[in-house]
Amino acid sequence: MSDRRILFYELAGIIFIILFGSLLHFTFEWSGRQIAVGVFSAVNESVWEHLKLGFWPAIAFALFEFSQLRHVANNFLLAKAVGIYLIPTVIVVIFYSYTTIIGESLLVVDILTFIIAVILGQAASYKLMMWKPLPAKLNVFSTVALLLLGAAFLLFTFNPPRLPLFQDPVSGGYGILNQ
Repeated sequence: MSDRRILFYELAGIIFIILFGSLLHFTFEWSGRQIAVGVFSAVNESVWEHLKLGFWPAIAFALFEFSQLRHVANNFLLAKAVGIYLIPTVIVVIFYSYTTIIGESLLVVDILTFIIAVILGQAASYKLMMWKPLPAKLNVFSTVALLLLGAAFLLFTFNPPRLPLFQDPVSGGYGILNQ
């Protein structure tokens, strides 16, 4: 049955994104600070860099998932775009909400925020794949939206805006070049 198959892949995606995303927190340092690794990994402790930890694993899993579900899931590209955009949105909203209220960040809350964001992203993706087919032109919009977000992660790794979202609270620097 296709709904069980889709559910299986979305649940597997939760596990993959959380585990792979957690590893990406460390891979830049483990690589000896290789610039190519920094494109996909957190290069500092800024909120922006931590958003990569959900984005790149979700993209990788979606590419795999596409080969498995493209003939059984409705609205696949839209579902993935919505789910993948939801992950960083939830992280930013929860992080800035709770740190504004309590005045500091807490590692356990940050980890739980990541997990919640991934679960919500995958749940939204599942719901859209189970929904009735939507206009095919949304696939183009979804693909462009994902490419733009990927391009933003690439660009802002090297040339981030001087905004709090992009600032490393530990070093005060921005991006990979201004540590």
